[in-house]
Amino acid sequence: MTLLLLCFLLGCLTGQRSLTPPAVVCWAAHLGWLHFAGTKLAFLGRPVTLIVFTLLALVELIADKLPQTPARTVPLGLIARIVFGCLGAVALATSAGGNLLGAAIVGIAGAVVGTFAGYQIRRNLVLRAHLPDFAVAIAEDVIAVAGSLLIVSHI
Repeated sequence: MTLLLLCFLLGCLTGQRSLTPPAVVCWAAHLGWLHFAGTKLAFLGRPVTLIVFTLLALVELIADKLPQTPARTVPLGLIARIVFGCLGAVALATSAGGNLLGAAIVGIAGAVVGTFAGYQIRRNLVLRAHLPDFAVAIAEDVIAVAGSLLIVSHI
């Protein structure tokens, strides 16, 4: 039960920042917190994967602040969040020896919930609470990084 909750929450964070949770999963594998040796996800622990996902996550953190960046709810962004939410949840379940199908389902659900809830929350904080978009975006970044680290450290 706890594993599925963590998979859902990682999916939610993927809805916020599509590449941050996968980068954190790679770091967790690199640091020995998650174990993928002998599995189809062993590539997550390789240095090249770590570098690629880390760089992509950093680019995403910067690009999110730009005015021309499309909303996370556009089809391409939503599909990426669903795929990475599923991958992150399956990675957690693989490392913990859990049910992969259940993890995939809750990871996908979390990514969809996180995408749309995160979009609405950010929109409302900016438009109704009159908070600066940049400040809200930074808060989302902190939540995505810290939350992902907290989750992978508890598997």
